[in-house]
Amino acid sequence: MSAAPRTLLVRLDGAGDVLLTGPAVRAVAAGSSHTTLLCGPRGAAAGRLLPGVDEVCVYDAPEICLSPPGVRRSTVNELVERLAARRFERALVFASHGRSPLPAALLPRLAGVPWVAADCEPGPDRLLQLRHRRAERRHEAEAALDLARVAGFPPPPSDDGALAVTGHEPAEELTGPAPYLVVHPGGSWSSADAERVVAALAEAGHRVMVTGDADERELTRRVAGRHGCDLGGRTGLPRLAGVLAGATALVARSTGPTQLAAALGTPVVCLDTGRSLPYRSPHVTLHESAPPTELLAALAALRDPPGQAGPRQADPGQADPGQADPGEAGRRVRHGGG
Repeated sequence: MSAAPRTLLVRLDGAGDVLLTGPAVRAVAAGSSHTTLLCGPRGAAAGRLLPGVDEVCVYDAPEICLSPPGVRRSTVNELVERLAARRFERALVFASHGRSPLPAALLPRLAGVPWVAADCEPGPDRLLQLRHRRAERRHEAEAALDLARVAGFPPPPSDDGALAVTGHEPAEELTGPAPYLVVHPGGSWSSADAERVVAALAEAGHRVMVTGDADERELTRRVAGRHGCDLGGRTGLPRLAGVLAGATALVARSTGPTQLAAALGTPVVCLDTGRSLPYRSPHVTLHESAPPTELLAALAALRDPPGQAGPRQADPGQADPGQADPGEAGRRVRHGGG
């Protein structure tokens, strides 16, 4: 690349996926004169927290969103015109493992972007100028960085490749002073299991903050009960980042909060396995219905990792035998926020 291009990055899924793209975003931004992130409504707030992003554009893609809107020509035309007006010279389309990037790749091509790259099997079409074959069992963050590299955007030597966010809001008026733990219910984690976790943590002497979106207020009220502090609906993503920055640890299944905690260096008890484990941040994985005794043991492991070499990646409960190799995820203890 002779001159730094204006570059469009596309990541249309949720907040956790957008946060995992952060190291790749920084790599692209370091080699671009301007970097715009096109993302969905669920990922927009996360995109605004990423270093290197000059502008966030939002598009509710019908092939990805949870409540698909009708497919309207006027909506697509308006987006294409907005993108065309920005005169991008490069576009990189990021998609989760198993999801085709081709519908999203059509958008920059319609907007006149002459060069588009994505992870995709080789093919004869003219939609993509770079089809990169994604490595098997690759962590989502590392797969995104791989695509950035082959597209000509290596990370700067000074960039450690970890997740990072900027601009989070102070939250002590909500949480009170540290120490405290955060429990974020939701996803497929049953509310009954989450209630038991909050009660067990409180009985063990911990202060517990229960967080959730505005549409989860009933859930957080029920989970907090008389044992936790209900912050449901009171923390947008920047404020949730402030809550997590002051926390001793997070207990959650949803990738948005777990990756946000990873970006802040906050340890995580992750009730999930797979390709989107907290990246390069201390964490322990548990089955979502693990008994409270295992949860307390996991928190102890995060506080005092064996040999001080970092928390255990091995699941004390039940591991997914098909889990992706996390690379450095979980094996390197990261104590900083950026």
